[in-house]
Amino acid sequence: MELRTLGGTGLRVSPVGFGASPLGNVFGDVPRDVARATVRRALDLGINFFDTSPYYGGTVSESVLGDCLRFSGVPRDSFVVATKCGRYKEGFDFSATRVTRSIDESLARLGLDYVDILHCHDIEFTSLDQIVNETIPALQKIKESGKARFIGITGLPLSIFTYVLDRVPPGSVDLVLSYCHYGINDTALVDLLPYLKSKGVGVISASPLAMGLLTDNGPPEWHPAPEELKDSSRSL
Repeated sequence: MELRTLGGTGLRVSPVGFGASPLGNVFGDVPRDVARATVRRALDLGINFFDTSPYYGGTVSESVLGDCLRFSGVPRDSFVVATKCGRYKEGFDFSATRVTRSIDESLARLGLDYVDILHCHDIEFTSLDQIVNETIPALQKIKESGKARFIGITGLPLSIFTYVLDRVPPGSVDLVLSYCHYGINDTALVDLLPYLKSKGVGVISASPLAMGLLTDNGPPEWHPAPEELKDSSRSL
């Protein structure tokens, strides 16, 4: 599988990444042997980018992904791991104190000395000014410590990215992760790409199937789409 350079990070990643939320049993129970075999198969196919979060399964996803990567026996420099901070089973907390503690907890669960990417997770659910003035500076200190190589922000509304990037020093944010805005039903992310490029920020496009909306089974009950749209997708 070809590898692509992710923004200005220098990271070379597979164009298809492994979203590890299912390893947290978010969509149903995943036995450990199945999880290990799935990660091993992904690596064999050339996928080297793995994305997780302490929120997925209430920390289970991070722990299981860490186990799977260790079980695979591949060298640390052969895969890229992104995790997140600020969103937890207990709720949102983007304070400097919490995100600083969060990375240590994530590294322990993953069994790693560092993560390649540390994202602020779904920042639209807090004050964006807190992200600008408190969270991003705290993550910069984490980056300087070597516990995370690059810093990113994630969320659904595209407007959150411009708000933050226009207010932080250049280079403070290396990446954005946008989901549900680059698929057959929504291509709004395309219009934002020139702006992100001008800021020197890399882009990760997540959930091309719109969180299940574009799958045969249809979206889960918690999906934010209007009921009429969810019903029509299930009937396709």
